[in-house]
Amino acid sequence: QVQLVESGGGLVQAGGSLRLSCGISGRTGGRFALGWFRQTPGKEREFVADIMWNAGDTYYADSVKGRFTICRDIAKNTVYLQMNSLEPEDTGIYYCAARRGIQLVDVLAYAYWGQGTQVTVSS
Repeated sequence: QVQLVESGGGLVQAGGSLRLSCGISGRTGGRFALGWFRQTPGKEREFVADIMWNAGDTYYADSVKGRFTICRDIAKNTVYLQMNSLEPEDTGIYYCAARRGIQLVDVLAYAYWGQGTQVTVSS
């Protein structure tokens, strides 16, 4: 079993930055992928970025490429999402998710989810 707890959300002006954290507890051995997703009211949850826990390979949605960076600290069992040059369109609840196996962008592929953290970007 895996538990995920997000933190770091908040209110920021457009052009600003935030760093989200996702603390992980439980078994992280083997092929293990961590992803960030976001959701706004009336829209489906969408993929933002993911990372392979051991290898560190990353993948980003086109909408955040060049602005967001996902990384992990294995010693701290934490995954981060550094968000720069934030835009009002980045507003939403951000979720950390995990799955055993390769990186995938499909929401349904992830078995473990955190409770989410709100990010609001004002114009």
